[in-house]
Amino acid sequence: MTVTAPDTDAVVAAKRRSSFSPLAILERYGVIVAWLVVIVVFSILRPATFPTAGTVSLIFGTQTVILVATLGLMLTLAVGEIDLSVGSVVGFGASLMVVLNGVAGVDVWLSFLLTIAACALFGLCNAVLTVIVGVQSIIVTLASGTLLAGITLAVTGSKVVTGLDVAVVQLISTRWFGIPIPFYLGIVLTVVLWFVLQHTPLGRRMAFVNSNRVVARLAGIRVDRIRMGGLIATAVFAGLAGVILAGQNGAANPQAGASYLLPAFAGAFLGSTTIRPGTFNAVGTWVAVYFLITGITGLVYLGFAGWPEQVFYGASLLVAVSLSVLARRRRREGIT
Repeated sequence: MTVTAPDTDAVVAAKRRSSFSPLAILERYGVIVAWLVVIVVFSILRPATFPTAGTVSLIFGTQTVILVATLGLMLTLAVGEIDLSVGSVVGFGASLMVVLNGVAGVDVWLSFLLTIAACALFGLCNAVLTVIVGVQSIIVTLASGTLLAGITLAVTGSKVVTGLDVAVVQLISTRWFGIPIPFYLGIVLTVVLWFVLQHTPLGRRMAFVNSNRVVARLAGIRVDRIRMGGLIATAVFAGLAGVILAGQNGAANPQAGASYLLPAFAGAFLGSTTIRPGTFNAVGTWVAVYFLITGITGLVYLGFAGWPEQVFYGASLLVAVSLSVLARRRRREGIT
């Protein structure tokens, strides 16, 4: 009996043709199309207020905290782990930065470095418990996030802390072309992660680990190191998001971090359904985050506040997770 090897060129050609099919294009750029539709709809409903430079500045200039936290969460998801502590780390990072600099009088840059180092150490603890000890990351980060939220309340005395150096607030509020500097930091981080995930051996190894840890380990990839790196990177990004939050407000609310957990997951999973469907990617995450923020902003302009935000993010997360699963299934089956 003769076994014939598959026609590799034909398979590659078929996949290439399918990637340019209308369905594949819609799947890849569907969120961008939806974003444009949302902009048009709200512009029609609120023509005097929504399609303005002020709205653009509001959307792109005030939500970098969510973007940075979501990019960080994406790195953990990209190696097959789940981090439920990301919101707590954002709140802790903001609070520690203000306590060190505004209350204890520590130099601004030293306060920044100590804050990032503390968040990295927290991520390392999550990584050790998950990878070395073997506890599921969803359990570890749920418990450690609750613990960190309690520590944050203790550090701040359960009250809003103020006194952050005015220079930090002024730097964060500096505008280029009408948009505050943190927006451009978000662009830089997105580009860096795009390059790392899609154009470096590390990015390919991360995708391999997420796809099949056993095969990745047999192929010689240091799976445990990559998983630990993802969890640590998430904590560092969340700490950076906290510092930005503190700089935007000039103060820190110890309970503010909890509000960033759901948007981060919604953005990360929705981002995995666009640009490169079926994979967690930086550009898709950027698009998804600002698509969601645009929707929330439009609802506020229509007079809705409070509960619509929770409904919008919750529904978006459900839809995003479902689409992400379908996209991964299609990717494995070689349909796209």
